[in-house]
Amino acid sequence: MKKVLTLSLLLFCSALSLKAQEEDISREADSLRYTFGRQEVKPATLRTTAYGDTLDTGNPAIKVVLYNNGTYRYVKDPALHATDSVFTEYWDEKAVNPYREDPDPIPDRFSIWVVDSLDSYVCPNVTHPRSLFGYRRGRRHQGIDLPYPSGTPVPATFDGKVRISAYVGGYGNLVVIRHANGLETFYGHLSRRDVEAGDWVSAGDIIGLGGSTGRSTGPHLHFETRYRGAAFDPAWLIDFETGTLRHRLLKIRSWYFNPNQRYVQNVDDEDEIFRTDEEDRLLAEEQAKKEAAARAAAEAAAMRYHTVRKGDTLSSIARRYHTSVDRICQLNSIKKSTVLKVGRRLRVR
Repeated sequence: MKKVLTLSLLLFCSALSLKAQEEDISREADSLRYTFGRQEVKPATLRTTAYGDTLDTGNPAIKVVLYNNGTYRYVKDPALHATDSVFTEYWDEKAVNPYREDPDPIPDRFSIWVVDSLDSYVCPNVTHPRSLFGYRRGRRHQGIDLPYPSGTPVPATFDGKVRISAYVGGYGNLVVIRHANGLETFYGHLSRRDVEAGDWVSAGDIIGLGGSTGRSTGPHLHFETRYRGAAFDPAWLIDFETGTLRHRLLKIRSWYFNPNQRYVQNVDDEDEIFRTDEEDRLLAEEQAKKEAAARAAAEAAAMRYHTVRKGDTLSSIARRYHTSVDRICQLNSIKKSTVLKVGRRLRVR
């Protein structure tokens, strides 16, 4: 019996030790995820050469793409994404916003990976944006305008699948690419489209040429970023002055989708935006404790007491303090029939 108890105790301690190790690993993973997510990403080189061949690797999910100029890169096999819900639900090759009938509201705060260690990123154009996100001459401007000479190759910014390649009203020649994280990027006013709806593209692949089609006053690229049909300032993603992707992990707040909300470089805002979920939980708990303490202090400050004197009744005390007999009984856990003893201290507020 003693041996059984000893063995049980050892197993219990071992389980506790394993759980502690798992918690340590989880915390370390969260820390690494947070650190990796905060990293900037430099833009890859624009590729103007064609594919040469595709090779298999030891991992069926990863391929090696060879280019005619002798370069290569590792890519995720698009076939594995073909049945993902992000590429099947709300998929419309004509509607600019296929999410109009989406019954689920966008969460107040959430995070998405923009790129991971296998994804690449290419800035549409390293330049000073000419027209920013927001209202412009009384109309909503859903993206930003980047100076772009006619005939200049336009790259896909991230890996994804072309949802729209068509002439669309004010956009002129428009290409819309949906990405595995649910983001969509828009490329408008093209002079030529080089992809078709349903094509899979990698970051840096040429999708068309710059131009001035549609409602345009001159050659430029209209670039938008949307999530579930809602546009937000692309500057939250990309620093167009340097071409860098601000962070691998994008934490989004619902107010990003306000057309008056532009990206503003602010250290305090960035710290709030990129806090981890665990940090948010701890801060929320701390705030709740402070609010509870403040309420308790305010309640304590508002408390009033009366010491029973000869001749006092509950009714006379209630009238004196402009309250009710019921309230006095509730505060002191007594009944209306309770006999008041001289010297007893009653709470009246």
